[in-house]
Amino acid sequence: MDEEQTVLTFLGGAGTVTGSAFLLEHAGHRLLVDCGLYQGERHWRRLNWEPFAVPPEGIDAVVVTHAHLDHCGYLPVLVRGGFRGPIWLTRWTAALAAIVLRDSAHLNERDAQYARAGGYSRHDPPLPLYTVEDADRAIDRFRSVDYGEQIVVGDGLRAVLSSAGHVLGSASVLVDAGGSRVLFSGDLGRPTHPVLPSRALPPDAGTVVMESTYGDRRHPTVAVEHAAMAAAIRRTVARGGSVLVAAFAIDRTALVLQAISTMMRQGAMPEVPVMVDSPMALAALDVYREAAGLGQLRAGIGPDLVDLPTLRLARSPGESMALNQPQSPCIVVSASGMASGGRVVHHLRDWLPDRQNSVVLTGFQAPGTRGRVLADGAREVKLLGRYVPVRAEIVHDDEFSVHADADELLEWLGEMATPPATVYVVHGEEQASRALAERIRDAHDCAVTVPRRGERVLVD
Repeated sequence: MDEEQTVLTFLGGAGTVTGSAFLLEHAGHRLLVDCGLYQGERHWRRLNWEPFAVPPEGIDAVVVTHAHLDHCGYLPVLVRGGFRGPIWLTRWTAALAAIVLRDSAHLNERDAQYARAGGYSRHDPPLPLYTVEDADRAIDRFRSVDYGEQIVVGDGLRAVLSSAGHVLGSASVLVDAGGSRVLFSGDLGRPTHPVLPSRALPPDAGTVVMESTYGDRRHPTVAVEHAAMAAAIRRTVARGGSVLVAAFAIDRTALVLQAISTMMRQGAMPEVPVMVDSPMALAALDVYREAAGLGQLRAGIGPDLVDLPTLRLARSPGESMALNQPQSPCIVVSASGMASGGRVVHHLRDWLPDRQNSVVLTGFQAPGTRGRVLADGAREVKLLGRYVPVRAEIVHDDEFSVHADADELLEWLGEMATPPATVYVVHGEEQASRALAERIRDAHDCAVTVPRRGERVLVD
C-alpha cells in the first residue's frame, strides 16, 4: 500500500447493528474508530472470541463515539492483546464507558462462574471474555477531549469530535487523513431528545460512514406519550401483578423514569412503588445528575432529573433478590435493555411464568437477543441454563428510542454544506442499511454502498 493513500477497513458494524469498529490507515499510522462488542445472534457473538483482525500493538490510537457496549465493549480485549495507545473520548463518554466496561467485565466473570457451577457450558472450564482487571487496564488508557478539540494521531492524521445527540457525551468523528476528510456519524440522536441538547450540524467531508439502526423505519410523528406502556401498567396493577421494564442503563433508564414520573403526575397510571435495580444504571444516573448540575443537559433539566416520590433504589444484592417475588404491585426498572444479561435475567426467570405480570421492552431489540425473542412472541425462553414459560404480558414500547429514524438520518446528511461524494452505510440490519442506502442515493446522487465486514476501500 502506498503510504500516502488512505485506506478504510470495515472491521465491524458491517452487516449487523453491533460490533462497530472502523480502521483508517494513512502514512504508516492506524486509527481505530470504535471498538465494540458483537451482540445478538450466536454467529456474531462468536466473533468476540476470534483474534482481532489487525495486531492490536500496531494501532496508534482509538477514538470512541459513545459509551454503549457495541461501540466500546471490546476495548479490554484489545488492550489485553497488546494495544498501548491512547483511547480518545469525551469527558462524559469516559465516565459512562468506565461504568459500562467494569459492569460488563463483572457480568462476564459472574456468567462464567454460573456456567461452571451449573454445568451448562460447552467449554471446560468456561472462561470470561475479559475480567474486571482487563477493563481497568483499558480505562487507564482513556484520554478525555472536548468537542472541537483536535486529536493528533500522527503526521497527517487528525480527528475532531462533534456532538451526536444520542446519549450523554456521544460524538461524531471527523478524521482528516492527508487532506482526505472522513466523517463517522456514530449513533445519531433525535432532534427531540428529552434530556440532551440537539446534535451538532455535521461538518463537510468527502466520505461519510453512517449508521442505519433505524434506516428503514420512522418514529411516530405525533407523540402518544407512551400510551402502550401506561395502559399495560394500568392493566397489570388492576390484576395484582407487577411490571418489569427492561431498560438500558445508559440514558434509557433516565428517560423511562422521566416518562413514568410525568404519567403518574398526569394520572395516566397508578402511583405504585418504582424500583431501579441496576448498579450500572444507578451509577449512570449519578453521571447524568453531575452533567445536569453543570448545565450540560437540555434547558430546564435540573440535577434531580425526575420528580418521582415513589422511587426506590435497589443497591444491594439482597434488595435485588427480594424483587424476584414482589409482595404487592410495583414497577421494576432493570438492565439490560435487550434482556441479554444483568439482574433483569433473574427477574425474568421468576416473573415470566406469572400471567399477572407484564414485561415492557424499551427501544430497539437486536436480532438474536432475548429481548427480540420475547418481542417476537416466544412461548418459552432460556434463562440461566433452563427454559421457562412466557405467560406474562409482553409490551414493546419503541417510543423510548433515541436513535434517529430514517427521515432524521437523511436530514442530518442533508445539513452538510457540501454533499459527500461517497457514503458507506453501516451499523444496521441488512434490510435497514439497504433501505437507507437507496434513499441516500435518490436524495444526493452520490456513490452509496453497504460494505461487507472486512472490506477495504481507498479514500480520496
